[in-house]
Amino acid sequence: MPESSTLPTVDDALALGLTRAEYELICEKQNGAVGRPPNQLELAMYSLLWSEHCAYKHSKKLLRTLPTEGEHVVMGPGENAGAVDVGGGLVCAFKVESHNHPSAVEPFQGAATGVGGILRDIFAIGARPIAVLDSLRFGEPGYAHAGETAVPGALGEQGARARYLLDRAVSGIGHYGNSIGVPTIGGEVYFEAPYEQNCLVNAMALGLAPRERLVRSAAVGVGNVLVLFGAFTGRDGIGGASVLASAELAGEEDGAPDKRPTVQVGDPFEEKKLMECSLELLERGLIVSLQDLGAAGLTSSASEMASKGGVGIDLDVALVPLREPAMEPFEVMVSESQERMLCVVEPANVAGVMEVCAKWEVNGAAIGTVTDTRRMRVLRDGQLVGDMPVTALVDDCPLYDLRPRKPTEPIYARPAPAGALAPHAAPRDILLALLSCANLSSRRPLFEQYDSIVQSRTVRRPEQADAAVLALPDGAALAVSIDCNGRRVAADPYTGTVEAVLECAANLACVGAQALGTTNNLNFANPEKPHIAWQLSESVRGLGDACRALDAPIVGGNVSLYNEGPTGPIYPTPVIGMVGHLPDARRAGTLGFQRGGDHIALVGPFSPSPAASELSKLLGEPLPDGLPAIDVDAVRDAQIAVRDAVRAGALASAHDIAEGGLAVALAECCLAGGLGAEVELGEDFWAAIQAEQPGGGATTGTWTPVTACLFGESPGGFVVSAAEDALRELGERVHVRTIGRVGDDVLTIVEAGATAGTMLTLTLDELAAAHGALGELFS
Repeated sequence: MPESSTLPTVDDALALGLTRAEYELICEKQNGAVGRPPNQLELAMYSLLWSEHCAYKHSKKLLRTLPTEGEHVVMGPGENAGAVDVGGGLVCAFKVESHNHPSAVEPFQGAATGVGGILRDIFAIGARPIAVLDSLRFGEPGYAHAGETAVPGALGEQGARARYLLDRAVSGIGHYGNSIGVPTIGGEVYFEAPYEQNCLVNAMALGLAPRERLVRSAAVGVGNVLVLFGAFTGRDGIGGASVLASAELAGEEDGAPDKRPTVQVGDPFEEKKLMECSLELLERGLIVSLQDLGAAGLTSSASEMASKGGVGIDLDVALVPLREPAMEPFEVMVSESQERMLCVVEPANVAGVMEVCAKWEVNGAAIGTVTDTRRMRVLRDGQLVGDMPVTALVDDCPLYDLRPRKPTEPIYARPAPAGALAPHAAPRDILLALLSCANLSSRRPLFEQYDSIVQSRTVRRPEQADAAVLALPDGAALAVSIDCNGRRVAADPYTGTVEAVLECAANLACVGAQALGTTNNLNFANPEKPHIAWQLSESVRGLGDACRALDAPIVGGNVSLYNEGPTGPIYPTPVIGMVGHLPDARRAGTLGFQRGGDHIALVGPFSPSPAASELSKLLGEPLPDGLPAIDVDAVRDAQIAVRDAVRAGALASAHDIAEGGLAVALAECCLAGGLGAEVELGEDFWAAIQAEQPGGGATTGTWTPVTACLFGESPGGFVVSAAEDALRELGERVHVRTIGRVGDDVLTIVEAGATAGTMLTLTLDELAAAHGALGELFS
């Protein structure tokens, strides 16, 4: 940056991520007030608030098309987190956000501070955090394959970076969540080549609060005092929002290590004190509004509070407690040091606020005042060093119209991976390969690093049910799921996004929960490129249509763009988080078979297709151009029927059919319950399934009708177990096919009819050995 006595130039603006046109617009808005271009402090602040990360300038117009109102919505988009009514005078606050680029540069701190940031979003509106979930994406881990069965081992250089990022990111998530005492109760992780240079680390958090204690972030009350409390301010994280988060990543050879100073450093023990201090301040009614300091630090928190309240703010950087001496004003304003909050306090309550801060050993300092000027004025020892109109700083960033164009050539033109299976492999070998592949194997090596039961609310832990379940004080429960299959979205941005929403809702249905609201994190590449703009536009359209169909409105979220590197863009990854409610925690469903002798049934619309399936990937097939259309109404009706049956206690288990298809779902039910199953699929079953498949069940290449039925993928189907009369009653509401019985310690799938024979037989030990393959990455 130039010296403060020298005005920066357009080249300085370009270096900070602004465009030439944006710099000229900033000069115009500054000229209208003070007759000069922005100085270095002002330009730094503009570069942050006009960055993609803060202004959403390429996505805001799309986001305005999403449904945001509903029966249960208490607080929608625009605040630190959204909130829905969960009964008993309580609300659930929840949100998902990304820390992708910081995690690609320094995975431990990037992931850890991602957790810290999302937790602050929750208690910034007055809710106590009760759970964390994560959604992770990394490059291929480098599994080797032997013969017709995928096996872990010989993990060479190919997957070294992915394994390093995975290990450090998981460690960072566990470090922060475990230390602060918030359980990590669920999540997902996928491994795909397009994430090799640009991993994704999305964190979701939930909190509970009395409805009347919710607080907003708008600064109000001329003459009120701004109090900064929490950790001291240092130089860590400078440039995180503009230089790092709003630009494409270069490869390691292009200087990624040089970006490490832009990654924040977190301290979960400091955040624990900050959280308790914030909640006590709200409980005692000592503060008017509250805002966390995340991306862009004081610049965004103070300016956005002023914008929401329609006021001005005077802030003196000399009053900010510093960790490092001699920091320049612009460094103080743009620092992204963690574990800090900014609140507005009536003058009479400042002493009380300081008293609570002292109680929790949290530093507090009055650093500014609310004014009626509608200007953001930055001072140092009372001397003016920056003066900007709040509207120009926050509200006047230009919003861009995307130029979407469907590509005529494949976006992901990388050669298909070498097939992990021989053509026409036996069903037994296919099932073992799928269970052991990186995307479907057990996540136990990850979630065992997390404390999932601290706070004693957890009713269903990871791998016990399709959704995590948390008890509420009145005996009811919350359920939460997070999901997205980026490869399927890459094949069809609209339909793939609809599937992601339906998958979250299906997970809730399997534990008996009704969806109350949705959050999302839209992870995409460079929206200035027409083919990426098309992906983003189609995905948002699918997100809106699916949420409207399910009556699960969007209450908040995040957009992370420019996720691409020298090797190309990531898969479009609109991560969906959904929160639901069930009236009786004791009736929460499980995915594992529970009782020997129970009937096993396939419930709901089930039209499996090879397109973009996990088996398709193992066979080395390229992405298709599109996915089969979905009858959303039929899928929704099946979800409601399963949900009601779980709530009534009629089903012993319920599990939706997702990646890997029917055979993988059956194996997962066996493993989760410790019971085998004998499944018989007759000619009528094959005929019915093939008739329901797109194109009448036509198959190509190495896919036979049997392979497509067992391992094809499509939303809508469930595997359930129950007594015969319960299935008969369920069949009055939705299509039910009885296909087998629970029992013993073997999974057997038999083909009945004229071609009778056993298609596969695997013991639980064999299934478990294959399913545990991911542990190799942590050995």
